Amino acid sequence: MVSIVHAARDIGRVRDISGVLARHGFGEVLGRMGFGPKRSGQLENVSPERSWATRLRLALEELGPSFVKLGQIMSTRADVLPPELITELVKLQDSVPPVPFPEIKAQVERSLGAALDEIYVDFDEKPLAAASIAQVHRAKLKTDDGLMDVVVKVQRPGIGETISSDLDILHTFATLLERAVPESRIYAPTGLVHQFDRAITSELDFATEAENAVRFAQNFAGYKNVKFPAVYRQATSKHVITLEYLDGKKVFDAVAAGHSGKRLARLAMDILVKQVFEDGFFHADPHPGNVLVLGPPEDPTIAMVDLGMVGRLSPRLRDLAVDLMIAAVRRDTDAIADVLYAIGTPTKKIDMNAYRAEVSMLAEKYLGKQLKDIDLPSLTRDIAQGAMKFGVEIPTDFLLVGKALMTTEGTGKAIDPELDVLEEAKPFFVELVKKRYSPERLGNELLRRLERLSGATQHLPEQIRDVLDDLRFGRLTVRTSDASGDGATDRLGRRIYSGLVASALIVSGTYSLSLKQPYITAALFALAGIWLFGHTVRDAIKGWRAGQRP
Repeated sequence: MVSIVHAARDIGRVRDISGVLARHGFGEVLGRMGFGPKRSGQLENVSPERSWATRLRLALEELGPSFVKLGQIMSTRADVLPPELITELVKLQDSVPPVPFPEIKAQVERSLGAALDEIYVDFDEKPLAAASIAQVHRAKLKTDDGLMDVVVKVQRPGIGETISSDLDILHTFATLLERAVPESRIYAPTGLVHQFDRAITSELDFATEAENAVRFAQNFAGYKNVKFPAVYRQATSKHVITLEYLDGKKVFDAVAAGHSGKRLARLAMDILVKQVFEDGFFHADPHPGNVLVLGPPEDPTIAMVDLGMVGRLSPRLRDLAVDLMIAAVRRDTDAIADVLYAIGTPTKKIDMNAYRAEVSMLAEKYLGKQLKDIDLPSLTRDIAQGAMKFGVEIPTDFLLVGKALMTTEGTGKAIDPELDVLEEAKPFFVELVKKRYSPERLGNELLRRLERLSGATQHLPEQIRDVLDDLRFGRLTVRTSDASGDGATDRLGRRIYSGLVASALIVSGTYSLSLKQPYITAALFALAGIWLFGHTVRDAIKGWRAGQRP
């Protein structure tokens, strides 16, 4: 955990953050944390018609890129955050004024180790887009295949140091918040900051984004209606990434230009379902700004850009995700409960009867409708919060699946109101189930299990021989553990100690009596009685507490 000393080095930034939060109505919380006045009215000038969630969103936007990104990560945590806050956080925008071109030029040259005109034949000084972490410029790159139109994504100078400093402060704020405001613990502030730390650290490394682009292109090789930008390695580093320029339209502009919203929505759903359920590697932020439409209306191609934020599902989680969808189609509430339990990580002993009853209640609420009529954000939130209520912690990447599906579904319904996500995905799930139980996969599973069994039986004779040798030479020992043994020993030790002290006091009192010292004798006898009484009461209390523990 980052210590408070780190935050002390950035005391000016801490003061700025405290001031912004106070202006937006959070002075009382800051006061309890020790950063501001106890009474919220002293620093705040809050518009009464704005909800607390709106005020928090506005504060995050004012605080800059680190906090905007934090809010975007928080928007994926419908399992712990209230719905009104999720609704506000999804509105967060990270559009900021562009960095002056001389600074961008210096950043590119410093990162790629060469003069700008040695790398690019032409470089447009006016950015295509400017966001909180990076901005994008068009350029021409000389390659073995000739001049290529490219886009160059350049990390804003100094943004890494700014985010690193803000991360230190955020870790400290989260820790203090949990200590000073215990009711905040249900929202897991330290857990949210840790998740944000991992996500933003990965997003700041453009080499990772380059690897993501290559992997997506490999996964969709042969799919003519899906496109990912090619990466030009010779002009890519940790802070600069050069990608193929894709001359496409934004989704809503494409529909306005004559593209079929129905066709685009179904194509987008097919892409996401393949990414999640077949590849286990998916774009975690497929909002309309990260999707381009290429080609003519009669044969459109969807391109996905900004590939820094991705999610991953292991083969086991992919199988469980498919099982969850199939159970939902069959309206099998027991199967849904079992799959959710297998997906999550139990953090305590769970009352399975109560857990299944909760799942049945959710099923009655949602599964009786067509999916196109279901509020997917509410469904995701209720399932995640229901699981957390019983101590089943859902993996973050699985929650990212929910966010990606919600985002794609929201865009899809905007261009095709009749979109039924589950109906569109059903053929894909049927195909996945066929593959899962195909003779080839079952044969591979059987061979894998036989290999494990073979390995175990191969070492079994040696292990038996070692045990027999230890037995023959007297080296074999058997250890047992009694869960109540330590407590019994502790009680016995306390009783012996108390008995010795009381006995010493009584003997001393008797000796004082022989010396005709009645007051000292009475005091020693009284002290012995008090000591024994105190021991008896303390022993009884400890025994009662031990009996109360589960």
